Amino acid sequence: MPTRRNAPLTVVNVVGARPNFVKIASLMAAYRVTDAIEPVLVHTGQHYDQTMSDAFFRDLAIPAPDVNLGVGSGSHAVQTAEIMKAFETVMIERQPDAVLVVGDVNSTVACGLVAVKLGTPVIHVEAGLRSGDRSMPEEINRVLTDALSDLLFCTEQAGVDNLAREGIDPDKVFLVGNVMVDTLLAHRQRAEESSVLDDLGLAAGTYGALTLHRPSNVDDSTILAGVVDAVAEIQDVLRLVIPLHPRLAAALATAGLAERLNAMPGVRTTPPLGYLDFLKLMAEAKVVLTDSGGIQEETTILGVPCLTLRDNTERPVTVELGTNRLVGRQPARILSAFHDVLAKPPGGSIPPLWDGKTAERIVETLAAML
Repeated sequence: MPTRRNAPLTVVNVVGARPNFVKIASLMAAYRVTDAIEPVLVHTGQHYDQTMSDAFFRDLAIPAPDVNLGVGSGSHAVQTAEIMKAFETVMIERQPDAVLVVGDVNSTVACGLVAVKLGTPVIHVEAGLRSGDRSMPEEINRVLTDALSDLLFCTEQAGVDNLAREGIDPDKVFLVGNVMVDTLLAHRQRAEESSVLDDLGLAAGTYGALTLHRPSNVDDSTILAGVVDAVAEIQDVLRLVIPLHPRLAAALATAGLAERLNAMPGVRTTPPLGYLDFLKLMAEAKVVLTDSGGIQEETTILGVPCLTLRDNTERPVTVELGTNRLVGRQPARILSAFHDVLAKPPGGSIPPLWDGKTAERIVETLAAML
């Protein structure tokens, strides 16, 4: 890291997609208590519609971005390339001392690549997570970002262990906890005030929630049809609320499944929800079904049973200590697990350092290295 005794360290912080917004919120708050770091916030525009972007900035009190690249959608290659082209201009103009990236989306690896090629140190928050599944675009982003980073902040011990196996210098690696948990704990009381349950005609503990967005689940019509089959049986027992990620909504329409889902009396679909509304929805649910990584962590903190519709997870601590259970994507397995958790909800405990102070530890570490 560069040494600058008489001026604050300029750190460019990159966000691009919903999980990034949740993670960056606690970091931007933590920067306010130090004069050693001058943060610059760059939004790549990877998630560009109002619900997926502007609403999260508002709900989480994230300051307006200093720069918005406005990249928008595209294939992985096109989106990554467009982010790199636009971000390089920002780097040349701003000349920051370091670039901080969070998570595992295209914005993360694209901006990390630009920074390292320009000789600027890269800081990766949420480093070391591995699913072992190279068919996941996020897994490729994780591996590449960690390989080029100068400082790596991990959420759980498994991340530290993964980096050690990959030959990353342990002096660059810090186990600090989970910035997403910081954000959840900081906004939980505000989420309690959300009217989302009243708006949807729901009572706490009388419904489940389902989210799907991963290509491996929604882009394969056979797998998606199987999940809908499972939903059809679940909604006979427990009402299900499904906030529709744009990718899921498009896939249901393409596969001819939207009409079937909408005809189910126990299913309520909604547009994507803002952070506070969705946190309230999760916190009061009897069970959450998902393929999201972040939701596995959030349900662990909330103590809500989580059924992850995947065969692997890059967040093993949520299975080892939390409320999370991997159930795959076959209808029979999903239904069996669903009935299990209704009969006997799993216990769980909070992973080490998931205490709401992770961002403070990260900022203190960066400030101490000036």
